[in-house]
Amino acid sequence: MKILATYNIKGGVGKTSTAVNIGHLAARDGLRVLLWDLDPQGAASFLLRVRPRVKGGGKALIKGRRELDAAIKGTDFDRLDLLPADFTYRNLDLILDSTKKPTERLDRLLRPLADEYVLLVPLIPTTLSVRTLDQLSDFIAGFDGHKPQVLAFCSMIDRRKRLHREIAEQLPEERSDVARTVIPALSLIERMSVERAPVTAFAPRSAAARQYAALWEEVAERGL
Repeated sequence: MKILATYNIKGGVGKTSTAVNIGHLAARDGLRVLLWDLDPQGAASFLLRVRPRVKGGGKALIKGRRELDAAIKGTDFDRLDLLPADFTYRNLDLILDSTKKPTERLDRLLRPLADEYVLLVPLIPTTLSVRTLDQLSDFIAGFDGHKPQVLAFCSMIDRRKRLHREIAEQLPEERSDVARTVIPALSLIERMSVERAPVTAFAPRSAAARQYAALWEEVAERGL
């Protein structure tokens, strides 16, 4: 069992669309998948047609008054379940600060689910985004003990822009923690919010779906 998390401190880089599409592809391939929507706005919960509410809120989970399995909901897709978002996640940092040994509590919550952790980091191909990846790598390098693996990939790439093309081509050559696969900026991906489904489900033969499938294959090839 493994945990894959889409992460970036910047918003609007494709974290939710990546999580939903990769989750759908993994479930389609026969894996049992649990997607935990930690966005207080509940974007993934909305896309998968699940009400964004956890009884007792995120505080109940962190404080140990409610277990993960009691909050899990099914989706329209076989083997793809969802732990829906809750608006209280907007104060998750404050909840953790008020919790005795918060990291140990989170570890106990997730321990039954996985023994390996992987961060998928979507990057818009700009110089500042690459700097953000460097900062994240330095931060993880400072961890004591277990360190999550990191796989970054270029997201929302516009091939009309020379800088996008150059960075998308150079980064995988220069860094082993950057995927070869890129996710394009396509209106079909934005349409997920209209269809309320993964693009890999409602348009499986589209260029967008093929790129998400290629990213999922690269994740699997790397053994992540």
